[in-house]
Amino acid sequence: MSVDNKDQSEVSPFLADAGKQSAIEKKVQELKDPKISALEAEDDSKDITCGFWIFRGPFLQSCATEAMYVTIYGIAGCFMAMCFAYFNGTITTLEKRYKIPTKTLGIISVGNDMSTMFASALTGYYLRKVHRPRWMGFGLFTIVIFCLLNCSLHFIYGAGEEALKLTRNYGDYQNLTGNLNSAHRDHKLCMSEDSSCIQEDSVWVPQFILFLAQFILGIGQALFLVVGLAYMDDNTTKSKTPAMLSFSTFLRMLGPAIGYSLASLCLRWYIDPTAEPLIKPEDPRWLGAWWLGWLILAAITFLIAILMSLFPKELPSSKARRLKLERAGKQNPIEHKDLSLSDMWQSVKLLATNKVYVYNTCASILYFFGYMVYWIFTPKYIETQYQQSASVATMATGTVALGFSAVGVLLSGYIVSKYKPSARAMAAWNATVDFLTVAGILLYVFIGCEGSDQLRSMATSDSCIVSCHCEYVHYAPICSPENVTYISACHAGCTEKTKDQLGRTLFTGCDCISPTNKTGPSELQYAVDGACHVDCFQQFLIFLGVMCFLKLVGASSKSTNLLIALRCIPPEDKSFALGVGSMVASLLGFIPSPIFYGWLIDKYCLVWGKTCSNKGNCWIYDTQSLRYALNLAAGSFILLGGFMNIVVWYHAKNLKIFDEVKTETGETKKSLEDITLKDLGSTLQLQKIAEDI
Repeated sequence: MSVDNKDQSEVSPFLADAGKQSAIEKKVQELKDPKISALEAEDDSKDITCGFWIFRGPFLQSCATEAMYVTIYGIAGCFMAMCFAYFNGTITTLEKRYKIPTKTLGIISVGNDMSTMFASALTGYYLRKVHRPRWMGFGLFTIVIFCLLNCSLHFIYGAGEEALKLTRNYGDYQNLTGNLNSAHRDHKLCMSEDSSCIQEDSVWVPQFILFLAQFILGIGQALFLVVGLAYMDDNTTKSKTPAMLSFSTFLRMLGPAIGYSLASLCLRWYIDPTAEPLIKPEDPRWLGAWWLGWLILAAITFLIAILMSLFPKELPSSKARRLKLERAGKQNPIEHKDLSLSDMWQSVKLLATNKVYVYNTCASILYFFGYMVYWIFTPKYIETQYQQSASVATMATGTVALGFSAVGVLLSGYIVSKYKPSARAMAAWNATVDFLTVAGILLYVFIGCEGSDQLRSMATSDSCIVSCHCEYVHYAPICSPENVTYISACHAGCTEKTKDQLGRTLFTGCDCISPTNKTGPSELQYAVDGACHVDCFQQFLIFLGVMCFLKLVGASSKSTNLLIALRCIPPEDKSFALGVGSMVASLLGFIPSPIFYGWLIDKYCLVWGKTCSNKGNCWIYDTQSLRYALNLAAGSFILLGGFMNIVVWYHAKNLKIFDEVKTETGETKKSLEDITLKDLGSTLQLQKIAEDI
């Protein structure tokens, strides 16, 4: 129930006077049985008491305000968003370290969507009368467990033998510099007998731990977001809802940018910081210290969880305001009504007949399905297409591009608040954004790098490498005089290894390399250790410019899409309808899309890091075919979403977005005050937007 301006001015939105609150409670209790009143008074004092155990006192009690809660809630949301961004920023390193195919990583990444989908409904239904801040703190503690599970892989399995061989400290320095014992032939050279496969300690255990961590993260996310926004809505003045939401969203918007930046910083360190690597971060074999950031995130999230748990069951200012309104007869005591299965089924049938709701939900699902590949796999795309290091790719994705997303959100919020467009105008803008996004994705198709595309040629010349038995030779690229990169010296048919006057490692007798002088002997066919330099920086900058434009435009339409979803539903069915929409979006969009794109990326792999037990991770892709397939598939889904928004535009002609309210001067203004934070927080679409922005 809305509070009029007069009542709002009489009640402080942050901390009501303690004397007035006590007087209100006493007058209410006079009408009740004295014994019951005494017990209720004791319970009521506990409900507004800040802290627990030894963490109590006047100072903590003075912090039990709306402003303090929104600040802590926003900071906690920022670190939760950092966790999502950090995981996405280290995906390619996880692939290489634990030899995980991209499709499998796609399955792992949807673990949090699976648990969030069910946990959101359960928490919203069962956690309405409990001590909600402590449950939010428990949700943040589960995120701490998520961080610790991720980094535990490094402490269980270490840096890995292949990574340690590329350091000066672990005994392979002589092998890398070419000082070979004649009795010990380098396994990277052409061999006369079959090579032995690479033994791995475990293949499925790391994948299971990563999936379990994601699943736990989803539970913590649901507890924090759903319960937290409901607590905010019940304990703040309704007129301050937009300001509270904007402030907490702003703090969350900082999370992805900081998370990607942290990933970029950690990936600049070698996976074993105590070792001296013999390769540079630009080398595709480089493995950064992906595990380091999880320790930092776990420690800070643990402290935030404790602070969140200190808040009372109900803020003192909120309770004073509620009792005042109940006494004045302007607000009935809150009663929670449990819905039966028959009521829920009737609500579902009513939603199915709401055309605006159905088509708007379909448009959202198609957009998210199409754009999900860029949210999760953009760093990987930059690394493979433009030959940038993991650190540079992560920094570009997080710091630069997400800044434009933030501008898009703020700009759209200002325009909607100032000009208050109609539902049809919002639907038309949503369709326009979809078509502009498709145009930008088509530009992605043509922003390729010739040097990167030529890398596929080294993996397709099989006639010369069969006799060298290179099936299980790991990825150790070499560069020929023609600036052609080969998978390894074995794949180039090289038989000897030496060292030149400059200290470079040379491979000679490479029969699979076309000699510069066709009449010269095969001994003159040589290659240098390491991949050839490929300059794709100009194409990378063009791609980055288009991506920033799409981030700006795409972010500007998400608030308008959400407003249509909120306004096309009757108030009594709003939370249920958004919950159903979120569940459908998860089943049809958020969960299958990463798996689909992971499968599509793996389909165009040319060189796998094969082991004895599985095919491992992919080292080389057919970048040109992958670029066409990936972008055209994503663009097709978003294009269909644009057509759905046109249908929404057609059916939204009578839909009102803003309520008309009269001010004290008699003027008519448009308002959004009846849209609560609980409504905004009950949709997974908003959560996904916050993770990306």
